[in-house]
Order: sequence, then structure tokens, then C-alpha cells
Amino acid sequence: MQRIQITNDLSFSRIIYGMWRLGDDTDTSPKHVQAKIESCLAQGITTMDQADIYGGYMAEEIMGHALRAAPALKHQIEIVTKCDIIVSAGRYAGAGVKHYDTSAAHVTASVDHSLRLMGVDRIDTLLIHRPDPLMDHHDTGAALDALVATGKVRSVGVSNFKQHDWTLLQSAMQTPLITNQIELSLTAHQGFTNGDVAYLQERGVPIMAWSPLGGGALMTGTGAVQDALAAVAAEQAVDSAAVAVAWLLAHPARIMPVMGTNAIGRIKTLSDALKVTMDRETWFTLYTAALGQEVP
Repeated sequence: MQRIQITNDLSFSRIIYGMWRLGDDTDTSPKHVQAKIESCLAQGITTMDQADIYGGYMAEEIMGHALRAAPALKHQIEIVTKCDIIVSAGRYAGAGVKHYDTSAAHVTASVDHSLRLMGVDRIDTLLIHRPDPLMDHHDTGAALDALVATGKVRSVGVSNFKQHDWTLLQSAMQTPLITNQIELSLTAHQGFTNGDVAYLQERGVPIMAWSPLGGGALMTGTGAVQDALAAVAAEQAVDSAAVAVAWLLAHPARIMPVMGTNAIGRIKTLSDALKVTMDRETWFTLYTAALGQEVP
């Protein structure tokens, strides 16, 4: 498995396992969650992506039960988690409206909850989950700096931020933001032309890509994109999902797809994307199918 250097002392596996569906599985037992993590580790996938809100604020706790039952796993993985989305569920049941909270008090409390629920001493990377139109960047930035300084968090980044959101928050921080997790796939390819990818690529900031299979549409839908993926997959003896992920991996911006599935068999094939040969013409064949027309 390829690795991406995030900081001087932290690297992520090129493919990341996303745990947003962890609480949706019919089996959330520690043993079954351990089996998922071990299936990832067998391929060199060591980075686990979480968020406080996943599973109605339960996914971190489900993961924590597994890590407590098999504590050796804690030392083999990197944990990414996120905060700032509040909906009426779990510990925020009764919230009157979905909203964001990037206040220092909330961010700090969220980290303490995450550490306790997952049973770990430190989070490798904390992400602000969504841009907050009410964010006091000085307050939020100071909180993130403090979390790194105290050792509760090794590094910090963001998710779904536009360039102006990034620069606003970074302007009030001493700690560098190390990644932006954005939606990228053959069904959500606008980031390659609207400046989202270019901004991060220019700064050498690795990108985490959520929903790299278009929420499953690339596998279950029909159309020109699915046909193009299937053709490449047949030529290279992999499935279409591997080709869709390889399309992202081929980009020079060092994109790290975040793959979410509860099926152990599917988890075991996540690294097949690394087997795919993706030359420039093949990349543009898939891109053309996604655009529905030739490039200008």
C-alpha cells in the first residue's frame, strides 16, 4: 500500500477506510468491527475515517468497543475524526435545528467525547466537518492550536471547505491545516475545474476524497460512465469500483479516497485499485463519459 506523508511524523495509507456506515450494519459487535479493521490492515490500509455525527453519534463508540476488546489495534491505525455538525440525535437529541458549532467550547468538548468514546489517548487528525457561516475564526483557530499543543490531537484539517473558508481559518492559526476532505468522484468531478483541487495541489496539501463511488451510483446505476468503467475493468480483470478509485489515484494532487463499506468481502478488495493501470487516455475516456461530451 502506498502512503502519503501528512506531517513530518504522520502518514496515511493511500486508501482510507471510512466508517460513516459502521452503525448501519446488522452486526456492530466488537468482533465484527475488529474483522473489518483487520481486513484493512491485511492490505496496508491503516487510516480509519470517523466523525462524531456518524451513526447518530454512535459510530465512534462502536469503534471504541472494538479497540478496547483488541487494544493492539490502536497502535496499528491512524484515526481521523470530525466535529461541528449538530442534529437532533444521540447526545444532541432535542436540538431544534440542524446547525454547525465551531466555537472553542464545542470543538474542545467534541474532542474529549471522541477520545473517551474511542478509548484512545490522541486523535491523529481532527477535521472541522463543515464550513460554519457563524465561525469566529480566531476562537476556532485558537482551540485547534490548543488541542495540538496539549497533545490531544496530532494534526488538524477541514472538510468541505472552499478556498476562502480555508484561508480564513488558517489566518488565525499557528498550526498548519494538513488536509481538506472534499467530495470527488466521476459523478462529482467539478472539483477538478472549479479550483478546489488546484488550490490544494498548489500548496502541496493532500486531499481526502469522500464518496469516491458517487454514493454507490457508479456501481448500481446505468449509463455511459458505468459502461466506460466496465470496459476498463474487463480489460484489467478488476471490478468497476477499483477503476473508479484508480481514476482518483492517478491524479497528481495525491488524492486519498475514503472507502465506506460494511461488507468484509468488499473491504478485502479495496486495494485492487492499486492494480489498475490508468494512462492519460484512459483517464480522459472516463472523464469524457462523466462529462457527457468531449472536453472543450
